[in-house]
Amino acid sequence: MGTVVVVGSLNIDSVVEVERHPAPGETLLGGDLVKHFGGKGANQAIAAARAGARVGFVGRVGDDADGDAYLRRLAQYGIDTTHIARTKGVATGHAAIAVAADGENTIIVSPGANGRVGVGDLAPLQSLQPGDVLLGSLEVDLDVIAEAARIAAGRGARVVLNLAPYAALPADVLALADPVVVNEHEDELMRAGLGEGSGGGGAEGGAPDAPGSVLVTLGSRGSRWGGIEVPAGAVTTVVDTTGAGDCYCGTLAAALAAGATDADAMQAASTAAAQSVSWVGAQP
Repeated sequence: MGTVVVVGSLNIDSVVEVERHPAPGETLLGGDLVKHFGGKGANQAIAAARAGARVGFVGRVGDDADGDAYLRRLAQYGIDTTHIARTKGVATGHAAIAVAADGENTIIVSPGANGRVGVGDLAPLQSLQPGDVLLGSLEVDLDVIAEAARIAAGRGARVVLNLAPYAALPADVLALADPVVVNEHEDELMRAGLGEGSGGGGAEGGAPDAPGSVLVTLGSRGSRWGGIEVPAGAVTTVVDTTGAGDCYCGTLAAALAAGATDADAMQAASTAAAQSVSWVGAQP
């Protein structure tokens, strides 16, 4: 089995339930403050570890109590935190989330230490080998993710890029990924940026520099990767869909690192993502 190395974000999510969202200048009383561990990078790393992979992480936390707590949490799952740097004088990434009675959320994200992840933090990627998998998402600087993909590909490792939250990456970087993982909306944005029409699962008929390996998650309709289509996993009870996409990506990377076929990796990811919605929060 290869190692999954995640380059990404670590956030603390602070959630308050409110009857309704306040008007500008208005103060409302809400419910109890509840804190969750989040951040796409960490969500995906924990999913990969739960799926049985050896996992390393490249990222940053602050020199605060939240950073201490996060390093302990990742270590509990056997994730190698050696290359998670501490940033002096900066808080760990944080998301302030208000959830109204109608289910609508408002979210303010302070990147904190995530915004300080730089190309200089990527030196550990030089130890990647064929069979390893780099998994990157876009809650850290895009130049960092692009350089991480180039380093990993140069070392013969497999590159998996999740374009969430969506942002445009250079076409030459997208071409290194096997696969680029997007939902339907992100797929349309990516192809529009590359001068393609929407739809499709690969480069056929598209722009010459379009990524040749695109995995599109389709919600309840499953997922599609080139000519492979896999149905969604069976869901018993839907409690919270937060982080289901991260669970999919982390499990997919773990399966690929274990040598699974593309179809089997998709099936494992679909099953895990379906199970994940039975719990509250992105990581539990």
